[in-house]
Amino acid sequence: MAYYLKCRKLDISTGGDPIVLLNEEEAENYGIHPGDRVRLVWKKNKSITAVVDVTEKKVKAGEIGLFEEVWQKKQIEKDDVAEVSLESRPLSIETLKKKMLGQPATYDEIYALIKDIADGRFGKIETTYYAASGFVKEFSEEEMYFVAKAMAETGEQFNFKNIKVVDKHSVGGLAGNRMTPIIVSIIASLGIYIPKTSSRAITSPAGTADMMEVLCPVSFSLKEIMQIVRKTKGCLVWGGGVRMAPADDKIIKVSRPLAIESYDKMIVSIMAKKVATGVDYLLIDVPVGESCKVPTMKHAREIEKKFKVLCKKFKIKVNVVATPAREPVGKGIGPALEARDVLRVLQCHKFRPLDLENKSCRLSGLLLELKGYCKKGQGYKIAKEQVKNGQAWKKMNQIVVAQGGQKNINSEEVMQEVERYEIHSKKSGKIKFVNNRAINEVCMNLGAPIDKFAGIHIHVHFGDKIKKGQKLYTMYASNKERLKLGKVAAEMNVIFHI
Repeated sequence: MAYYLKCRKLDISTGGDPIVLLNEEEAENYGIHPGDRVRLVWKKNKSITAVVDVTEKKVKAGEIGLFEEVWQKKQIEKDDVAEVSLESRPLSIETLKKKMLGQPATYDEIYALIKDIADGRFGKIETTYYAASGFVKEFSEEEMYFVAKAMAETGEQFNFKNIKVVDKHSVGGLAGNRMTPIIVSIIASLGIYIPKTSSRAITSPAGTADMMEVLCPVSFSLKEIMQIVRKTKGCLVWGGGVRMAPADDKIIKVSRPLAIESYDKMIVSIMAKKVATGVDYLLIDVPVGESCKVPTMKHAREIEKKFKVLCKKFKIKVNVVATPAREPVGKGIGPALEARDVLRVLQCHKFRPLDLENKSCRLSGLLLELKGYCKKGQGYKIAKEQVKNGQAWKKMNQIVVAQGGQKNINSEEVMQEVERYEIHSKKSGKIKFVNNRAINEVCMNLGAPIDKFAGIHIHVHFGDKIKKGQKLYTMYASNKERLKLGKVAAEMNVIFHI
């Protein structure tokens, strides 16, 4: 089918292949996508084949915008009308069609598709179709490898040359659990490179980047991150500040409204960013619990198997640790409250959360053993000593300063004076269940993570015997209006089942 459009000369040049510009809405109606090749024919049978791009404003409906390479070469006049017909589809669209039909794809096909998502040539509709295609038929292990590899290669990548790099990653789903800054401090204090890029919160009260932003800036270019890591052996930065696995970020955006992310998608997303970071040794933390992202050990074992298959293909040595998670790790939930917990552990404060300290040291020890820094069974003791002798805190202080933060921040100066309200038990008994999802809802209604000082501080633990009137947790918010919303959420969401 052909379409007739008025030619419009554009003062734009690419210096490469001929490009034409269509109105985005009109192109959608015609079924023409960015990257398609179209043939233009006008008076005296003049013709040219060009690649399509789309725009919301630069070209009106009924027009076709011509880059300089087109109208100068072919001497097109201002009011010429061109007959436009689709000549071929880009490889990415053909690959998308294959995936929607549940058919396998080669690496070249997957790479073309992922690159078009990363470069913005796929719109939201096409990207959503791709995100949904994993539910038509699960990707094979080979295709998961292809996708992770393509995601890493179509974005920025760290290059530490001959330096061995370690990393720790949690699949998430557990409130608090802010081990990453402690682990980075311990590992880097031993002279091992651990550049950590982390996310902001999406559906939780805080991400590692949100927590670190209480202490120092977290947004840097790739060049700046490399400079920080060379100086300190580690970093704690926001991954969104660099163009690392950019296609993954776009897929996450279209997946989030319908919550259609599968475990396979989560695994590929994590692996793409580890490959881009140049990781050689990787520890994966999988919290397992009824109200967590991973509900059973059976699911955890499936995740472990797939991580091991992919890591083998990428030549990354991996250890996947599945841990029963009946309650949050640490006492604070929310950016500043979690930052206080982290500093209390590193500064050996008398009120430090020992569960957070012990789990951080245990995982640090496993990472040291995985790296071959020490013999099996010795890692925990070494990690614990780095906390006790102050070397881990010294390293964290160095990283904070290198990222533009204040030197020697005191753990007790992190939280500001804000509105607070205590929640007390309405009966005596024993805590038999801690609802992680309820914690998230209460904290987010208090204003976290946007309000860095919003959240809750927990005073009790799973299995504790509770007396009527005993303090369970304290809510924090920067103003009375948000505190009121938090109270409503606390009434509707029972955190501690007694």
